[in-house]
Amino acid sequence: MAYQPLREYGVDQVSVTDSTFAVGAIIAMAGGVIMAFEVVHPGAFLLIPGSILLAGGLLYIALPDFLTTTPYGPLVIALVAVIATAATIPLYKRWGKVHLPMTTMPQSLAGKQGLVIASVDATSLRGKVRVGSEIWSARSDAPIPAGATVKVLGGSGVSLRVALVAEENAAS
Repeated sequence: MAYQPLREYGVDQVSVTDSTFAVGAIIAMAGGVIMAFEVVHPGAFLLIPGSILLAGGLLYIALPDFLTTTPYGPLVIALVAVIATAATIPLYKRWGKVHLPMTTMPQSLAGKQGLVIASVDATSLRGKVRVGSEIWSARSDAPIPAGATVKVLGGSGVSLRVALVAEENAAS
């Protein structure tokens, strides 16, 4: 008699259907967990691999014999992966956050107003201006005292060229 390790636990035979269902369920659950992670932490780009695993696992549950015993099985899996990818791309557009650039260039601040926090003049970059939440070195054609509101005219490198808001309004 051949050795049958499961017989001592009261199991006569392990069904192939049960094991293929378990494999398919594990693959599908892994895909679901990966997709859930992406929903909770957007930006990891895990929706596509998660959707492929989810669809592949469900396909493996539904058609295990076809996928494993015919030459068309791999083609069907590839087709399902392409369809899952195509179906997931619109989700990225809906769930993906549109972020402003992480770096701010002086040119992108032109036209915005700021507050002088250290007096600005034309001869040095010791003057400081707060624009939004950032503090920039600044210079101007005329001295501007701390506490004044300025408009950003442009800039280069890491410094801004500013003008006093009242002066600009009077010149316009």
